[in-house]
Amino acid sequence: MVQLECRMYENTYPEPEDVVMVQVKDIQEMGAYVQLLEYNNIHGMIMLSELSRRRIRSVNKLLRVGRQEVCLVVRVDKEKGYIDLSKRRVTPEDLQRMEEKWNKSRAVHSIMRHVAETVQVDLEDLYQRWGWPLYRRFGHAYDGFRQILVDNSILNDLEITEREKEELMKNIQRKLTPTVMRFRADIEVYCFRFEGIDAVKEALLCGEQEGTEESPVKVKLVKPPLYVVTTSCLDKKQGIEILQRAVEAIKTKILEKNGKFTIKEEPRAISDRDDRLLSRLMDELEAENREVSGDEDESDEEQDEEMMEEEEE
Repeated sequence: MVQLECRMYENTYPEPEDVVMVQVKDIQEMGAYVQLLEYNNIHGMIMLSELSRRRIRSVNKLLRVGRQEVCLVVRVDKEKGYIDLSKRRVTPEDLQRMEEKWNKSRAVHSIMRHVAETVQVDLEDLYQRWGWPLYRRFGHAYDGFRQILVDNSILNDLEITEREKEELMKNIQRKLTPTVMRFRADIEVYCFRFEGIDAVKEALLCGEQEGTEESPVKVKLVKPPLYVVTTSCLDKKQGIEILQRAVEAIKTKILEKNGKFTIKEEPRAISDRDDRLLSRLMDELEAENREVSGDEDESDEEQDEEMMEEEEE
């Protein structure tokens, strides 16, 4: 039987001060028993005193069996296999970094498992020969996989068979090929001065000029004074930065013209659902502004009736 269970990283155990992803398995009076998902589900424990900085009234409000939690490693006894963890010592920065690391590691593990299963080789064997070497070389195997998409000659330096190489390329091309992300910010721009319309147009144009050839910035009117600023990009951080520059350029220019600026929604990545909701809203607003056929006729008839009533009087 091919062994498909293995830790994600080269170290058998995490080190103290490492931040790890765990899953809660059991909750007792003294704390919670968990499994470290990145280390092949080895067991750890979160003591009651390490759950929260605040006074704990109910452990069940802080933890639930089956839920994943980010924890900081306090102590590791490698001989006995004891791992003490803390939830209260995890900072917001730790949470953000761990989310990115966990998503990368999970993607790598999925690809490695699929290759191991397909070529009928133990998963740990693949990790030892070329998975963990990619971690050492690139900081994370995920970044190594992304680089292989650009330059597959990297594989020539690894202890990898042709069959494994073929399956690996199939998987990373299917799962890691960059997809274009869409970004949007919602703003209000207006100016009540004599040249107000031109001032708004000029400000919005300044925002669009912040776009690039690969990520152009577009501004659409929803309804005065509400506008949406959009762009698309392969990289989330870069896409948000482009929109932030565009929004700031609009703000600077309209304030120079003594206009007003309000940001309603900060730059963010959006989904297909967000696009559909925006399109529906714009369609509804357009329908409200469109003249309904027959309005003029009804107005004429009302005028005729009023004239007849006056004549009768």
